[in-house]
Amino acid sequence: MTEKIEFWESNFIEKQEMWGFEPAHSAVLTKDFFIQKSVKNILIPGIGYGRNAQIFRDNGIMVTGIEISKTAIEMAEKHYGTDMTIYHGSVTDMPFDQNQYGGIFCYALIHLLDRSDRKKLIRDCYNQLTNDGYMVFTAISKEAATYGKGKFVSKDRYEIFDGVKMFFYDIESIHTEFDQAGLFEITKIDESYPFFLIKCKKGE
Repeated sequence: MTEKIEFWESNFIEKQEMWGFEPAHSAVLTKDFFIQKSVKNILIPGIGYGRNAQIFRDNGIMVTGIEISKTAIEMAEKHYGTDMTIYHGSVTDMPFDQNQYGGIFCYALIHLLDRSDRKKLIRDCYNQLTNDGYMVFTAISKEAATYGKGKFVSKDRYEIFDGVKMFFYDIESIHTEFDQAGLFEITKIDESYPFFLIKCKKGE
């Protein structure tokens, strides 16, 4: 599964590079939120080639990333320099360091994982937050046109294309998976797909 995601991401990222480097809308909203909360350093699991990282750096927030695709890391270094720490590996192998972060931003990644890996990612991210730190996830919604398409894997999870499986969230499943991680806000947001913006606070 990890190899399939890496292959898919590498191809997707190469196409993305041609589309430009504007951050996702949810990254802009999260940047504003982190600035409001005086967050100074963040971790981005699944940082890709950095398009969603640079907006934080431009606003004085130190960024550390995790990325499974070597191609993406090379692109990040090419476009944004080599002074940003990016650990090469799967988010399922977190933690990569013992640092604690004031914020964590995880964009369009968690729905690519199975149930046990989603649970581990949420727990690992929560554990790497400072006290009163915040983590923000974007996750695909069951309102997406692709929901229910492809090969059924398990409840609300389908193999969509190229062997990549997606879990589609609703409000109930968000509460099930995030309530124990300080969930305090769920917002609907449209990116390329209908997403949820999920906010949690350590100690909430």
